[in-house]
Amino acid sequence: MGMLWFDKPAEEWSQALPIGNGRLGAMVSGGGKSEILQLNQDSIWYGGHIDRINPDAKSHLGEVRGLILSGKIPEAENLLRYTFSGTPRSERPYQPLGNVEMTFHETGTEISGYRRELALEKGIVTECYTVPERKMYKEYLASYPHGVIALHMEAEGEAISLDILLRRAKFYDHTGKLDERTIYMDAVLGAGGVSFLAAVRAQTEEGEVRVLGEHLLVRGAKELTLYIGCETSYYEEDWKRVLQEKLDKACGDGYARVREEHEKDYRALFDRVALELGEGDGKAALAAEELPIDRRMEEGREKGFHSDFAALYFQYGRYLLISSSRPGSLPANLQGIWNEEMQPPWDSKFTININTEMNYWPAEICGLSECHLPLFDHLLRMWEKGRETAERMYGCRGFVAHHNTDLWGDCAPQDIYIPATYWVMGGAWLCTHIWLHYAYTQDEAFLKRMYPLLKDAVLFFHDYLIEVDGKLATCPSVSPENTYILPSGVRGCVCAGSSMDNQILRDLMEGYLKASHVLGIQDEVTGKTCEILQRLPGTKVGKYGQIMEWMEDYDEAQPGHRHISQLYALHPSHQITVDKTPELAEAASRTLERRLAHGGGHTGWSCAWIVNLYSRLGDGEKAYRNLQKLWSQSTFPNLMDTHPRGNGHTFQIDGNLGAAAAIAEMLVQSDEDRVLLLPALPAQWTKGRVAGIALWGGGRIDLDWEGGRLVSCRVRSDRPMETTLVYGQEKKHVAVSPGQDVVITWE
Repeated sequence: MGMLWFDKPAEEWSQALPIGNGRLGAMVSGGGKSEILQLNQDSIWYGGHIDRINPDAKSHLGEVRGLILSGKIPEAENLLRYTFSGTPRSERPYQPLGNVEMTFHETGTEISGYRRELALEKGIVTECYTVPERKMYKEYLASYPHGVIALHMEAEGEAISLDILLRRAKFYDHTGKLDERTIYMDAVLGAGGVSFLAAVRAQTEEGEVRVLGEHLLVRGAKELTLYIGCETSYYEEDWKRVLQEKLDKACGDGYARVREEHEKDYRALFDRVALELGEGDGKAALAAEELPIDRRMEEGREKGFHSDFAALYFQYGRYLLISSSRPGSLPANLQGIWNEEMQPPWDSKFTININTEMNYWPAEICGLSECHLPLFDHLLRMWEKGRETAERMYGCRGFVAHHNTDLWGDCAPQDIYIPATYWVMGGAWLCTHIWLHYAYTQDEAFLKRMYPLLKDAVLFFHDYLIEVDGKLATCPSVSPENTYILPSGVRGCVCAGSSMDNQILRDLMEGYLKASHVLGIQDEVTGKTCEILQRLPGTKVGKYGQIMEWMEDYDEAQPGHRHISQLYALHPSHQITVDKTPELAEAASRTLERRLAHGGGHTGWSCAWIVNLYSRLGDGEKAYRNLQKLWSQSTFPNLMDTHPRGNGHTFQIDGNLGAAAAIAEMLVQSDEDRVLLLPALPAQWTKGRVAGIALWGGGRIDLDWEGGRLVSCRVRSDRPMETTLVYGQEKKHVAVSPGQDVVITWE
C-alpha cells in the first residue's frame, strides 16, 4: 500500500509525479524517446526587495476610519485604494527553475510494459518500460541529506545513449560546460535579485560522457546517474562553490549511498504516522490499487471512493509537506515548490489570509513538526519589514503583515483588491502558529526564540485597535474575501472589527499570555493585553441562526463564498466546541449549511476547510461527504489539489495539506484539556488503525477500531503528560511517564 502509478508517460503537468527535498523539486513526466524533468528551487523569485510602503497611508488613516465609522464605505474604499495600496501594488513572483530535457537515441519508439510509480513509503519515483532492443528502469529522488536530485537509469539490452539540455523559458544568462561531465545554467533574476547556478552532472562506469556546446552527451552506458543541483545567492555567499561541493559529494558517495541516505532521512519523518482504513476483507482496496491512479480516480467519481483511498490521500499530503518544507528551506508556497509557469497564478507567493496557514495544519498533528520550522524562519525574516510597515503606515509599534508576503518577507499590502488588500491580520494569524508548535512540542527554547516577535505582533494591536460601541476593534479591516450589503443596498468590504479579526486576536493574545507564563514574564505589556482581551467583541449569532461575519448582521453578497472566515473560531481555533459552546456550535453548523446551499466549497482548499469544520462539529458523515466532493471535483489525476482559474484549473497545495489535517482530525482531536477519540468517524470507515498521531502536550496516540467502535488506544510521550481521553460519553484520565506506553481497552 501507499503508492500511486500511471501506465503511460504524462501528457500534461497534472499527470506528472512530484519529488522534492524542501528546496529542490521536480515533476516527473517520464517518457521513452524524449523526457522533460521540470525543476523548481524555492528561492527562484524574480526581482529584489523594494520599498512598497505607500507614503500617504499614515496621514490618511484617521480620515479612512472616520469614513468607515460614519457609514461612508464607498468613499473609504476609494481613499484606501489611493493611499494604502502598495507602491507598486505587487510583491515579487515565484518562478520555475527550468527543465532538464533528455532525448534518447532509440532504435524504435514504441513503448510497452510502461509503469511510472511514486512509492510514498520511500519518497522515490520509479519508471520502467520496454522499447525495441532495450528494457529501461529509472529511479528519481530528491535527497535532503545530499541536497541534489538524482535520476538513476539502468538498461537491459541496448546501452543508453542520450542528449541532455538544461534550460528555462526565459530570464537566464549563460549555459554551457562546467566540466567534462557537467553542464550549467546561471542568471541574475532582476535588479537586486537572486543569482543562481544550476547544473546537471553525469556519472557512469561504462560508456562515454562529454560536453559539446550546452549539451551533455552520454553514449553507450549500461548504468547512468544524473545529479541535478541548484544553489542561489539567497542562501549562500559563494553559491557556485557550494553547488560544486554538493555535486562532488554525491558523485563521490555514489548513487547507492545517496539513495540509502535519502530513504533513511525521509522515512524518519514519514514512518511516524501509519493509517489503515479497511472495508470487509480488503479485496476492494487491493483491486483499486491495481488500477492506474487516473483510472482509479475515474472509478471513484463514478462509484464512490473506497475507504483505503482516504489513507492514500492522507499519506500523499504528508509526502507533499515533507517534500516542500524542510528545515533550512522556505515555507511551502501556494504550490508547495512545484510550479511550471513564469507567471504563475497569484505569483505562487505566500498568501497569508488562509492558504499558507492551511499548508501547516497537518504539520503538528501528523508528526511533522520539523516541517513547520521553515514557517517560523520566514516569520523572523518578515519581522523587521513588518515593524517598518507598522510604524510608517499606521504609526504603531510592533509588527504587522497584510494578506501576502514573498521571498523577501515583504509586509506591505498586496494588489488593489478591496475584499482582501486592506487587512492587517496576516502576520497575527501566522504568529498563532508559534503557540501551536509549542503546544505540541513543549520546546521552550523555540518559544524563547520566537517570543520577541510574538510580543511585537501583540504590541501592534495595542496601538491599532480603536473603540467602537464600547469594544475594541480593528479598523480598517475586511472579512477575507467577502462583500456585505448595507441596508441601503450599497455593497462594501472594508469594515471595523470583522468576526475573524476578533477571533484571531483572541488566539494571538491568549497564546502570547501563555507563552509569557511559561517564560516567567509579567510586565506592562502582559497586563495591557489582559485588559484588551476583555474588551474584544465576542462571536455572535445572526438573524439566520448563523455565526455573524461582521459586527453588524449584514447579508453577504456571496452567501456561498469560498472563505468561511467567521468560522475561524471553530477551526483552526478551539474557541467554538460542541460541548463547551453548544449554541455557537449549532450556529456554526447553520453557517456551513448556508454556505453549501449557495454553492460553497467549490475550490479545493475551501472544501478541505469544510471537512475540518465538520470534523470539529463531530459530523463524520458530512466530513466524509465533502472529502468525496474534494476528490471528485478538485483533484488532478496525480492527486494534486486544483483551484479554478479562467476556463481551467491550476494546482494549489493547500487543499492537499488541509485535507490531510482533516482526515487526522476525523480520528483524533486534542487541546490543552482533552483528547477526543474518533470524534468524526464516518460509517464507511468501519475498521481501521491509526498510529503516531501527535497530541498537545508532546504525546502520541495509536487507535484501533472495528465495527465502527473503538477497541483500544495506546498513549506514549517523551515527557510527563496528563490528559483526559474522551470517547463518546466516556472519559478516562491518563498520566503518562516518559518512555511509558499507556494502553487502554474500550468495551
